[in-house]
Amino acid sequence: MSVIGPALGIPVIALLLYFLIPGVTEQPWTWVRISGVVMAVIGYVLVVAARMQLGRSFSIRPQAKELVVHGLYSRIRHPMYVFVDLMLFGLILALYLPWALLILPLLAIVQIVQARREDHVLHATFGQAYLDYRRQTWL
Repeated sequence: MSVIGPALGIPVIALLLYFLIPGVTEQPWTWVRISGVVMAVIGYVLVVAARMQLGRSFSIRPQAKELVVHGLYSRIRHPMYVFVDLMLFGLILALYLPWALLILPLLAIVQIVQARREDHVLHATFGQAYLDYRRQTWL
């Protein structure tokens, strides 16, 4: 799966949300909204970086093609989940959609379940190498 489509699609969707959700453009640009933009941009850049570092190992369903241990993956086992959450939290603040904060805990539950599935597949395939990697990383 290519990185280019999602990398271009995410900012387009964010801009569409900004212009299409009623009342968002009329909201004042407070420090909370500006902080949200900064978080969303940082999260977006790091999601794209994590996806690029995964290369051909990226898949929607858990698969063990290669044990990726470089870049962001050298410190965080599931950086895409962490940075998608950061990006979404930032968008919620930037778009001033406090009701959308209810989505984040549900998303976190789905991500935890998916991360455990991925961990199981990687452990089954890479054994001790994966356990060593797990001890050196967070999340």
